[in-house]
Amino acid sequence: MTPALSLLGKAWALEIQSVSDLGEIPDGDTVVVLLKGYPRLSETFIAQELRGLEERGFKLKFFSLRHPTDKKRHPIHSEIEAPVSYLPEYLHHEPMRVYRAWRKLRGGPLYKTAYAVWRRDLKRDRTRNRIRRFGQALVLAAELPADIGHIYAHFLHTPASVARYAAILTMRPWSVSAHAKDIWTSPDWELREKLADCEWAATCTGTGAAHLADLAFAGGAPRDRVHLVYHGLDLRRFPSAPPHGMADGSKLEAPVKLVTVCRAVPKKGLEDLLTALSMLPNNLHWRLDHIGGGPLLDALKRQAESLGLSDKITWRGAMAQADVIAAYGAADLFVLPAKIAADGDRDGLPNVLMEAASQALPLIASDVSAIPEFIRHDETGLLTPPGDAAAVAKALESLIRKPDQRLRLGRAAEGRVRSEFNFNEGVDQIAALLTQDAGRRAVA
Repeated sequence: MTPALSLLGKAWALEIQSVSDLGEIPDGDTVVVLLKGYPRLSETFIAQELRGLEERGFKLKFFSLRHPTDKKRHPIHSEIEAPVSYLPEYLHHEPMRVYRAWRKLRGGPLYKTAYAVWRRDLKRDRTRNRIRRFGQALVLAAELPADIGHIYAHFLHTPASVARYAAILTMRPWSVSAHAKDIWTSPDWELREKLADCEWAATCTGTGAAHLADLAFAGGAPRDRVHLVYHGLDLRRFPSAPPHGMADGSKLEAPVKLVTVCRAVPKKGLEDLLTALSMLPNNLHWRLDHIGGGPLLDALKRQAESLGLSDKITWRGAMAQADVIAAYGAADLFVLPAKIAADGDRDGLPNVLMEAASQALPLIASDVSAIPEFIRHDETGLLTPPGDAAAVAKALESLIRKPDQRLRLGRAAEGRVRSEFNFNEGVDQIAALLTQDAGRRAVA
């Protein structure tokens, strides 16, 4: 341990003996957006919201907990004007920066309060991550520009913890957008307390909103602190749907083209998809493109080889959005057999379903989480029970053999995404919530 970290550890173990009078609540016009990582290719739904806020006149400043790791960038990241600063990803990487932040804040009026909240959390979550959250919050609070009026975090787990501690340290209000994993893998006690402290929380699915509203109420906050805000799709970035092929799987030279776009992680159910594909009749001709990276890729490739599917599957890895859109246009059918992972992780409403629908692709997906909030069975796609490979195989065979049904479902899916899931409504909701907060500060 470096001397700086040793000093810091000792300091965190001390109680502050006196607290000075509180000052005025800062009333800046810039919103700090706290992000898990930036930019991220898999989180374009966040990027489109942030660009939408800029287009509505909001001044934003980004702080990211992690540096980018993706080799490709979404075009929207080049349009976003907000500057980004990176907090220490691990405290031992920048010990002096953490130490300077602690020295700056330790005698401040709210350090004792923030420290007490963090210590209470640490007793229930004795992890290095919890320690890291407080260190990152110290740096954020110490480096926060004077014109910041609000802290807005994306994700209810680590980013919201950092936002909460920093908000206490600086007397800023804070809010959060929750998504999927952060809701379902976080302990209830932590969610209740964050919902009690924040100004408002938004989440992108009806199932998630209902769950969080129950937790908010249990923690003493009103249910309406939680707002349902669908991500939607920025249709300006997607071309008109192209015509799709009418192959029926009967000819080797004209296979039906399947596509799935997702990270190779347990909740996406890709192992179930491979099992389902192995169950299709040998005289049914198809090809699958998988787009995305992820830790399970090697295991999935081995599974495909063991099932004799390797020559029918192309693993394309992560791709830029223009290439993904082109893949939608070239395909005949989109499939995503998502499920609840062993650790509780699950999808909300995957944006890729709406993206595929914008290109008039028929959809096969699981009846899980918020997917049924978008896909209506046999109207805009087919729903299968999560983890049921046989049901996925049955749905695949049906749509591979029936191009007319694919056409009907694809057109209906496109109509629904364009009429009911435009991203502008969601951005307007977030903008209204942020404006409401600013109005309350002005009145105060």
